[in-house]
Amino acid sequence: MARSSGFESGDLADAALHVLLALVQPRHGYAVMQFLDQESRGTIALGPASLYTTLKKLVGAGLIEELDGDDSRRVYQLNTKGREVLVSNIERRRQLLAMADHIMEES
Repeated sequence: MARSSGFESGDLADAALHVLLALVQPRHGYAVMQFLDQESRGTIALGPASLYTTLKKLVGAGLIEELDGDDSRRVYQLNTKGREVLVSNIERRRQLLAMADHIMEES
Protein backbone atom coordinates (compact mmCIF):
# COMPACT_ATOMS: atom_id res chain seq x y z
CA MET A 1 0.00 0.00 0.00
CA ALA A 2 1.46 3.34 -1.06
CA ARG A 3 1.88 6.05 1.52
CA SER A 4 0.13 9.33 0.76
CA SER A 5 2.16 12.50 0.48
CA GLY A 6 2.09 15.13 3.18
CA PHE A 7 0.39 17.45 0.71
CA GLU A 8 -2.55 15.02 0.55
CA SER A 9 -2.64 14.05 4.23
CA GLY A 10 -1.87 17.50 5.64
CA ASP A 11 1.15 16.15 7.53
CA LEU A 12 3.63 18.59 6.03
CA ALA A 13 7.40 18.48 5.83
CA ASP A 14 9.28 21.39 7.36
CA ALA A 15 9.91 23.15 4.02
CA ALA A 16 6.19 23.22 3.19
CA LEU A 17 5.36 24.45 6.67
CA HIS A 18 7.93 27.23 6.34
CA VAL A 19 6.42 28.34 3.03
CA LEU A 20 2.90 28.35 4.51
CA LEU A 21 4.14 30.52 7.38
CA ALA A 22 5.67 32.95 4.91
CA LEU A 23 2.41 33.12 2.95
CA VAL A 24 0.28 34.32 5.84
CA GLN A 25 0.87 37.59 4.00
CA PRO A 26 0.88 37.69 0.17
CA ARG A 27 4.39 37.28 -1.23
CA HIS A 28 6.10 36.34 -4.46
CA GLY A 29 8.69 33.57 -4.50
CA TYR A 30 11.80 35.63 -3.97
CA ALA A 31 10.09 37.51 -1.12
CA VAL A 32 9.28 34.14 0.51
CA MET A 33 12.98 33.21 0.42
CA GLN A 34 13.97 36.60 1.87
CA PHE A 35 11.30 36.45 4.57
CA LEU A 36 12.31 32.98 5.74
CA ASP A 37 15.99 33.87 5.75
CA GLN A 38 15.32 37.05 7.74
CA GLU A 39 12.85 35.57 10.24
CA SER A 40 15.05 32.54 10.89
CA ARG A 41 18.23 34.63 11.11
CA GLY A 42 19.70 32.63 8.27
CA THR A 43 18.88 29.14 9.52
CA ILE A 44 16.20 28.49 6.89
CA ALA A 45 17.44 28.84 3.35
CA LEU A 46 15.27 27.40 0.59
CA GLY A 47 16.79 27.35 -2.85
CA PRO A 48 14.72 28.44 -5.85
CA ALA A 49 14.15 24.89 -7.14
CA SER A 50 12.90 23.64 -3.77
CA LEU A 51 10.78 26.73 -3.22
CA TYR A 52 9.04 26.69 -6.58
CA THR A 53 8.45 22.93 -6.41
CA THR A 54 6.90 23.39 -2.96
CA LEU A 55 4.75 26.31 -4.17
CA LYS A 56 3.47 24.20 -7.08
CA LYS A 57 2.59 21.33 -4.74
CA LEU A 58 0.87 23.66 -2.25
CA VAL A 59 -1.22 25.17 -5.05
CA GLY A 60 -2.07 21.67 -6.28
CA ALA A 61 -3.13 20.62 -2.78
CA GLY A 62 -5.39 23.67 -2.51
CA LEU A 63 -3.50 25.14 0.45
CA ILE A 64 -2.41 28.38 -1.21
CA GLU A 65 -3.64 30.39 -4.15
CA GLU A 66 -2.04 32.56 -6.73
CA LEU A 67 -3.35 36.11 -6.61
CA ASP A 68 -4.24 38.12 -9.66
CA GLY A 69 -1.75 40.82 -10.38
CA ASP A 70 -0.38 42.92 -13.16
CA ASP A 71 3.25 42.38 -12.15
CA SER A 72 5.33 39.72 -13.86
CA ARG A 73 5.92 38.05 -10.48
CA ARG A 74 3.51 35.41 -9.23
CA VAL A 75 2.12 36.32 -5.82
CA TYR A 76 0.79 33.61 -3.51
CA GLN A 77 -1.25 33.66 -0.32
CA LEU A 78 -2.43 31.16 2.25
CA ASN A 79 -6.13 30.34 1.93
CA THR A 80 -8.60 29.06 4.54
CA LYS A 81 -7.76 25.38 4.02
CA GLY A 82 -4.04 26.21 4.13
CA ARG A 83 -4.48 28.13 7.39
CA GLU A 84 -6.27 25.13 8.95
CA VAL A 85 -3.47 22.78 7.86
CA LEU A 86 -0.85 25.24 9.13
CA VAL A 87 -2.50 25.50 12.56
CA SER A 88 -2.83 21.71 12.74
CA ASN A 89 0.85 21.23 11.91
CA ILE A 90 1.92 23.83 14.47
CA GLU A 91 -0.16 22.11 17.15
CA ARG A 92 1.28 18.70 16.25
CA ARG A 93 4.79 20.10 16.58
CA ARG A 94 3.93 21.73 19.92
CA GLN A 95 2.76 18.34 21.21
CA LEU A 96 5.96 16.72 19.98
CA LEU A 97 8.09 19.35 21.73
CA ALA A 98 6.10 18.95 24.97
CA MET A 99 6.66 15.19 24.83
CA ALA A 100 10.36 15.72 24.13
CA ASP A 101 10.67 18.12 27.08
CA HIS A 102 8.94 15.61 29.34
CA ILE A 103 11.19 12.74 28.22
CA MET A 104 14.35 14.82 28.58
CA GLU A 105 13.36 15.99 32.08
CA GLU A 106 13.01 12.36 33.17
CA SER A 107 16.45 11.36 31.95
